Amino acid sequence: MPQPAGSEPPLPDALAGAWDRLSRELRREVTDFTFHIWLEPLEPVGHVGGTLFLRAPDHIRTWVEDSFLPVLRRAAANAGVAESVEVVDERWAPPVDTAAALGGGPPVAGEPLNPRYTFERFVICDGNRLAHGAALAVAEQPAQTYNPLFIHGPPGLGKTHLLHAIGNYVQAYGVGLTVRYVTVEDFTAEFVRAVRSGETRPFRERFRGADVLLVDDVQFLEEKLRTEEEFFHTFNALYEAGSQLVITSDRRPRDIGKLETRLRERFECGLVAQLDAPAFDARLAILEQRSRADALAGVSHATLAEIAGHVSTSVRALEGALIRVVAYASLRGDEPSPELARRVLTNLYGDRPAEPSSLEAIQAAAAAALDVPTESLLAHDRRPRVSLARQVAMYLARELTDQSLPAIGRHFGGRNHSTVLHAHRRIAGDLGKRQETTGAVDRARSELRELSADRG
Repeated sequence: MPQPAGSEPPLPDALAGAWDRLSRELRREVTDFTFHIWLEPLEPVGHVGGTLFLRAPDHIRTWVEDSFLPVLRRAAANAGVAESVEVVDERWAPPVDTAAALGGGPPVAGEPLNPRYTFERFVICDGNRLAHGAALAVAEQPAQTYNPLFIHGPPGLGKTHLLHAIGNYVQAYGVGLTVRYVTVEDFTAEFVRAVRSGETRPFRERFRGADVLLVDDVQFLEEKLRTEEEFFHTFNALYEAGSQLVITSDRRPRDIGKLETRLRERFECGLVAQLDAPAFDARLAILEQRSRADALAGVSHATLAEIAGHVSTSVRALEGALIRVVAYASLRGDEPSPELARRVLTNLYGDRPAEPSSLEAIQAAAAAALDVPTESLLAHDRRPRVSLARQVAMYLARELTDQSLPAIGRHFGGRNHSTVLHAHRRIAGDLGKRQETTGAVDRARSELRELSADRG
């Protein structure tokens, strides 16, 4: 997005000052609890054309957009910091020209690191001990231990956290080493822009000049032939120059079936480390750390244990459950308790099946919940009832299985991973607010529980 004539994007100090003024105004608009839980985690990342862009963590972004966007815009206008406000996800980056102005120098490829993602805030458990140890070793001695380091596991277990932790550590202690963090989707978008503008050389110099390159979600290279070719040469150039590469994916290199063999072999020539879902003790430790970080002094150990026992799929789901319980208690004027947590999580998520549900069973349950044919969920049928059933099924598929977004999309007639992500966010945002959505999810979960009981 070009900057309007006669205006300049602010420098980082100006952005920080704008956020300080906006924060003071927000504190006058909302309670301290609301500010600390929902608004303080926001991070100013850009100011373009009179709009202030605030990045929100994925697990609260939908709620912030639905519940607080008018408050944010009103406060920004009252504080005189922006004409409008937009809430963006963790993958948003300023346009190239804006990024250049923010950095005070030439455009820099990749996205900014999240300062909250550090090794100190990463809870170590049996399921992530190898990946954490390898990441720390790489951060302490780039290109001297494991190169490349390939970290894989289902969504929400900490892959991105470890990438940012490596980057933050190297920036703090790496004595001038250059770090680039980028998702494959953004790498692809930048490469396409470079090809169209005829500026591929600057693009290559920015990435191939990195001392440490951190690449997130490499599985999305599948079937992007030109981008895959470019990434292959970028990988080789960095490896031969002695630079460190750290790559994440939702599956092992050998399981990224539509990736070229030569690239899969490059990924496997270093260390491949897997992330597994945390056990109960680790989930409880994660909740305790999050509770301390957010100053949630009123949440007892017993309440955290109830949440940890109820949610086992991922760290992201775990933190989201904590936020929902605390928010529900605050709205009712109650203290978070094990009983309240049990009621809230059962109402919102239902009791998990005793055994993992298959995607086929989830599709059938969602179709039955809304009385539509199961096959219509796989077809290009856009009738509202069918669309809702499809989105409910996608939501439950992500909540109740360890399947990746692309894998789920393939089971729904070959749909894109972004369609699955959109469906999950929409249903999650509607739960407890829209009766039709909440009822459909509850009925589908009931079908799955009955099926699980029959299997038992």
